[in-house]
Amino acid sequence: MHCPYCQNADTKVIDTRISEDGYSIRRRRQCLNCGHRFTTVETTLLLVRKRTGEVEPFNRGKVIAGVRKACQGRPIREEDLKMLGQRVEEDLRARGLAQVESDEIGKAILRPLRDLDEVAYMRFASVYQNFEDLNDFQNAINDLRAAAADEPQQ
Repeated sequence: MHCPYCQNADTKVIDTRISEDGYSIRRRRQCLNCGHRFTTVETTLLLVRKRTGEVEPFNRGKVIAGVRKACQGRPIREEDLKMLGQRVEEDLRARGLAQVESDEIGKAILRPLRDLDEVAYMRFASVYQNFEDLNDFQNAINDLRAAAADEPQQ
């Protein structure tokens, strides 16, 4: 790490703290040449390989925007969408991979979206899974009903 004041490459770490989201580290550093102190933030980069072969950094905002479309007209709060985006990112990062395929993001969205709102889930799944006819919708509805029957009643 180069000192932003004198460009010296010799710095020492004085303090290290993990951010609240757990995906970045804040370090206080001191230049061994001029003595100035400065802060750096280190993050891990999660990359997404799109169907076209293009690779870009993961963007939680894109996940939320895509799910927001499926939730239009539904009684879903913005905080719930943000939590869903966080859950999806945590799921992807927990896999320990530096790069994920874009379709893995769609799969990671389905479960938390189903738990959040079944209608929004059906909207998202119909586009993501390329439903072609009513049978595709009926199969998805049957799966939802089977999953609901398997869950313990409160």
